[in-house]
Amino acid sequence: MSEYLLQMTGIDKSFGGVHALDHVNFAIKPGKVMCLAGENGCGKSTLVKIISGVYTRDSGEVMFEGKAIEKITPADATRMGIQVIYQDLSIFPNLTVMENLAINSEITANRKIVNRRRWEQTAREALSKIGYEIDLHKKMGELSVADKQLVAICRALLFNAKLIIMDEPTTALTKKEVDALFKTVRQLRDSGIAIMFISHKTEEIFEISDDVCIMRNGKNVFLGETATLTKKDFTYYMTGREIVDDYFVPTNISKEPVLKVDHLTWRDKFHDVSFELRKGEILGITGLLGSGRTELALSLFGLGKVHSGSITLNGRQVRITSPIEAQKLRIGYVPEDRLTEGLCLRQPIADNIMLSSLKQLTRALGMISHQELFDKSNEWVKTFSIATDDAHKHASTLSGGNQQKIVLSKWLNNDLDVLILNGPTVGVDIGAKQDIHALVHDLANRGLAVIIISDDLAEVVVNCNRVIVMKDGGIVGEMTGDRITEENILDIIR
Repeated sequence: MSEYLLQMTGIDKSFGGVHALDHVNFAIKPGKVMCLAGENGCGKSTLVKIISGVYTRDSGEVMFEGKAIEKITPADATRMGIQVIYQDLSIFPNLTVMENLAINSEITANRKIVNRRRWEQTAREALSKIGYEIDLHKKMGELSVADKQLVAICRALLFNAKLIIMDEPTTALTKKEVDALFKTVRQLRDSGIAIMFISHKTEEIFEISDDVCIMRNGKNVFLGETATLTKKDFTYYMTGREIVDDYFVPTNISKEPVLKVDHLTWRDKFHDVSFELRKGEILGITGLLGSGRTELALSLFGLGKVHSGSITLNGRQVRITSPIEAQKLRIGYVPEDRLTEGLCLRQPIADNIMLSSLKQLTRALGMISHQELFDKSNEWVKTFSIATDDAHKHASTLSGGNQQKIVLSKWLNNDLDVLILNGPTVGVDIGAKQDIHALVHDLANRGLAVIIISDDLAEVVVNCNRVIVMKDGGIVGEMTGDRITEENILDIIR
């Protein structure tokens, strides 16, 4: 019998002439964590969909437990023990934990009558597989992302999973929640289950994986043990270029603050927050989930409340009651969740770029020049090297990094004084992350005042000349220059 649980050789897949997979090889052993890595658009999702039976390969060989597999359907994959936990987790938010855990088993068994005692027994059996405890009668929509992940894992184990595929499972998790997830992953691995862990986060890959498959442009560029790679090698295989951290050095800080916040308070969210921001600065605001960092950003953009304290812009005290008011005051905000808050995915790239500046294009009788709209949007496509050959295409056709560039373009098309970036590179691959950081540095050195809100400490250290640390709704520390290190930030957060 083969030492591999799953072995794929020479896998090809094309869509309308576009070669998504080009002779890809992949193999994973039982009781191992294999990381599938690569920048957005490299072919990871296509490979996963072939493994899970969603797509049919054009050519190549697949062996599972030493047996050749000619064709796989999603039902076949489930029977074989292949389970995929997608980013959206495929849960029913309005159903309880118990119902989410039991419903697939009920459907598979073709049962017509609901038996609550049987459902509860099924749910408890699922939770017991990893020793996880939670209120079975709580609705899934009320759970944290981390708890939803664990419920999804338990559900997968009900089907005697032999291979569990986790698609970017840590995207919305805090460091503490990631540690808890990794503990579960190691427990599954040690029980003999193979784990395919899809990620582009370098630190996490080196921490959790035994083996790595790196893809670029639909091809394998590395397949082997993680221990044989350096982080520099990993980055090169991912991007095809050398990536060096470019620390931000301000060159154009104004004497007077453009933004001054005094004793700002939003009850039960944050309290007594005070700081100043000058043009040419990149101010980092960091802290754990629930520290008040995002709520502070929302208040500065008119999406949150201000119960007391004041905001001063360019020497004038202001009240920001809505995003429209914030925009008039030349404040822009890039939200953490670009998909639901920052983009109209089913609208053209050009429309998304010009969305916040349509007034500039409006002529008599409220008419908009579509030619001017596309001309201006194409300027931003070129400026930010957005990877598209046609700005008429929907924003949904782009990778995460290029989508983030659209959101940035949307705001930079306005004449801003302050730009607030909340999690600017969440879900963005290494190469695009570097491009976005370089862009923000350039904007600051041209005189824009920037606030970066992030719990990615490496991102904060590389990009900010000053950092505020928040905890339990208040500022607990501030540092500048050489004092800005991950260790110093963690010392304060702890």
